[in-house]
Amino acid sequence: MRRLVAIAFSLSLLWCWPVGRMAETRNRTADSSVPVNPEPPTTMPRVPRIYWTGGPETMDAVKKAGLVELAVPVAELDAWKRSGFKATGIDPTELKGRRPLAIPKLAGRGNVASATRRPWIDANGWLFTHHPNGHFIHNELPAGKAELAAAEAYAYGTDTLISLTVTDRSNPAALAAGVEDLKGVTKMLELLRHLPMRSRSPIADFTLVDNKSPLIDEVLNLLTRRNLLYRIVPTPVKDYAINIRLGSPEYPDSDAADPSAFAQLIRRRIGDENRSLRIYGSEVIIGHLTGDRDRARLHLLNYSGREAHGLRIRLRGNYRIGKLHNFGLDRGAMADSSKLSKLSKLEDEMVEGGVYEFTIPDAGYYTIVDLGTDSP
Repeated sequence: MRRLVAIAFSLSLLWCWPVGRMAETRNRTADSSVPVNPEPPTTMPRVPRIYWTGGPETMDAVKKAGLVELAVPVAELDAWKRSGFKATGIDPTELKGRRPLAIPKLAGRGNVASATRRPWIDANGWLFTHHPNGHFIHNELPAGKAELAAAEAYAYGTDTLISLTVTDRSNPAALAAGVEDLKGVTKMLELLRHLPMRSRSPIADFTLVDNKSPLIDEVLNLLTRRNLLYRIVPTPVKDYAINIRLGSPEYPDSDAADPSAFAQLIRRRIGDENRSLRIYGSEVIIGHLTGDRDRARLHLLNYSGREAHGLRIRLRGNYRIGKLHNFGLDRGAMADSSKLSKLSKLEDEMVEGGVYEFTIPDAGYYTIVDLGTDSP
């Protein structure tokens, strides 16, 4: 009788064991070579909004560009709505409260000496990661930069306004240039809206504790540019072997004062063979990996201003197949894998020992690869 009671008690414990804890245990034991990725809150895809300042007199041009949903100055809102647009009014207070973003590009830093020949990239991924619930705006983007700016905001799932400004409404050339940018980014955003939904939980190899160190911003910037995948946390997370706290005995401020050398230090501690993402063939492409070890989305942002060729990608996880979405092979356009030429499909795929590798022969300003174990 006592034995039957003991068995019943054991079964009741198994029944009550939390499902999430069981999943965590499976993750720990299924493949010790793959690091556990404790999931932060998942955010759904968020498409950036276009803030158009061309005025109601440009409605015909905006319609021809294919844009029906946009943000406009609040004083013009009624006029746009009466014409059938799905418009949102933005008042001056909201504009002022949004954090301005850097123009995404390669940039020279003539006043900064460098021991390496790595190009300097002005990118916003580190800022989006540090402030995932922030409100941002791109002001005065140069011609041709709106699409990359929108792609960057989409990749990190942020609340971002892409401000397209017509500086002189009476100048036909200025209006034409603004509408041309509008066409490109409108087409791209519409295609983004039709991508399959995916988790935006970041995959990370280590954590960085946000202790408000004055050095943290530049450190995050360099870690992001080196494609070292991190997660920002309030306190260390035991599931990660590496938890960085700037100013601690293990990671003193003196080390972090040289962010480039510090990023190299972290890379050595992770070990290249243990990194979730490696990109070969370019130093001007930043990757952002979201999802989990079975189903993920890889975002690749190309800051060079031209196509990249022969990119080799190495991923750690249980992936077996990838579906390619490529923006910018034809400016302002996107093609999915069913419409791409042979040269634009994934090539030389290899699966071995928990690693999935492939080559992207041609990449535009933004490339997405949906990853899965069978059908991504």
